[in-house]
Amino acid sequence: MSRHITPVLAVFLILAISGAAEARIIDRGQFIDVVDDRGGNVVEMTQTRSKLENSGKIVRIRGYCRSACTMLITMRNACLGPRARVGFHAPRIPNTSIIPPYVDQIMGSYYRNGIRDRWFGGWNRSLQMNVISARDYVRLDPQTPICDSIPARRRRN
Repeated sequence: MSRHITPVLAVFLILAISGAAEARIIDRGQFIDVVDDRGGNVVEMTQTRSKLENSGKIVRIRGYCRSACTMLITMRNACLGPRARVGFHAPRIPNTSIIPPYVDQIMGSYYRNGIRDRWFGGWNRSLQMNVISARDYVRLDPQTPICDSIPARRRRN
């Protein structure tokens, strides 16, 4: 096995053993709502993203989407709830401040425009949560739609 493959395998082993946060993914007929998702395992989130993106339904990101959940926002069938909040921080091994190599690159590959710039400009190394509103997210990534199926005046996202 080459030396270049070993670090990559190590990252995937670390990711495989880390626990995923409980996500509230609710099928509502023509919509799938992702509600208050705390993120979790990056590799598992890539699999969740693939399933959601190929569901044939509109995926509405609602409430507080943070950490690995942010990888879902750029799906071709996703939109942000008008009152959603989005949180970014460095990926890390659970219950530590250890930032594993390459994981930020995996996450960053799902971001666009100003979000990608901010990610690689420091959010990918921040142990503090960087929280922005749905409107601020769209200002940084104008390709992201706000869900028109969720009235902005409603209290719940």
